[in-house]
Amino acid sequence: MPDFYDAGPLSQIAINLFYGWGYNFYRTENQLRADDQLIRARVEALLQQVRDAVETSQSAYRREFLPPPSRAKPRPDPQAVAGAQTLETISAAIGALGAKIRALPVPENDRMAQRHRTEAETLAKLLAADQLLTGQAELLRQTVTGQTGSWIIENLAQLNAGLTAIAETLHNRAALLA
Repeated sequence: MPDFYDAGPLSQIAINLFYGWGYNFYRTENQLRADDQLIRARVEALLQQVRDAVETSQSAYRREFLPPPSRAKPRPDPQAVAGAQTLETISAAIGALGAKIRALPVPENDRMAQRHRTEAETLAKLLAADQLLTGQAELLRQTVTGQTGSWIIENLAQLNAGLTAIAETLHNRAALLA
């Protein structure tokens, strides 16, 4: 019975379990890892809002420029079809970036990796990259939200520049872990 009240062995058992499970509640690295995951989830949510806005614009665009076929006009306008396909493509690209962000790695929490790399420093660098991702995703969301499909098609270069910037930030973030 006295072993259950001895803080030394109980503390050692708890620390061994925490390390075995991959975390210790009081380590800065774990707080940074949790922050990283939370930020990435928020960035993904922002990109989902961007995708929702593009898809809403795409639906309105299709209703406006691609009416049901009639005797007078049995075939749709090729430019309108190309515009709808452009909106569909940009929506898929935004979805692909969201999936990449969801699958981004963080440093391994094992003893071998800790020998060769300072985990807290690496996580702090990742946090800075994730903050940049957040700003880029929010700027893209503000740019697209409330815009029509025609506006998105006309300003496609601006949207592609935003998506390219996000992709480059993801590449630079991956390089931090290499």
